[in-house]
Amino acid sequence: MGLYGERVGALSIVCKSSDVAVRVESLLKLVIRPMYSNPPIHGASIVATILKNSEMYHEWTIELKAMADRIISMRKQLFDALLQRGTPGDWSHIIKQIGMFTFTGLNSDQVTFMAKEFHIYMTADGRISMAGLSSRTIPHLADAIHAAVTGIN
Repeated sequence: MGLYGERVGALSIVCKSSDVAVRVESLLKLVIRPMYSNPPIHGASIVATILKNSEMYHEWTIELKAMADRIISMRKQLFDALLQRGTPGDWSHIIKQIGMFTFTGLNSDQVTFMAKEFHIYMTADGRISMAGLSSRTIPHLADAIHAAVTGIN
């Protein structure tokens, strides 16, 4: 399940001085206050529990590394699959990017084509979740990207 649905996040800002930090914090509070009245606390309490317990923290770092390695593997598999199909374009950005998501470089027409013809869904700007892929689904995605790139400008 994880924390994905809990909307846990962090923002770090480095300031030149404590005076600047106080002003930045004040401005951030003014900006964020209208967005929510009371921020969710459940996810934050889960994170605090894990970070404060050395055994849980150690287990979390192992799981985090495993997930990061899996996402890197999905990137490499997708990149290789596109090369194997001879998909036009430079796809190296897929393996150069980091994180859970990849900007494929597909345009909105290509994204729409993939949804209609292959039932593959992503944001209109071509962003796709690498964490949602598996070795089993990569060939289908690569086929769809290849068809979209070769058939839709």
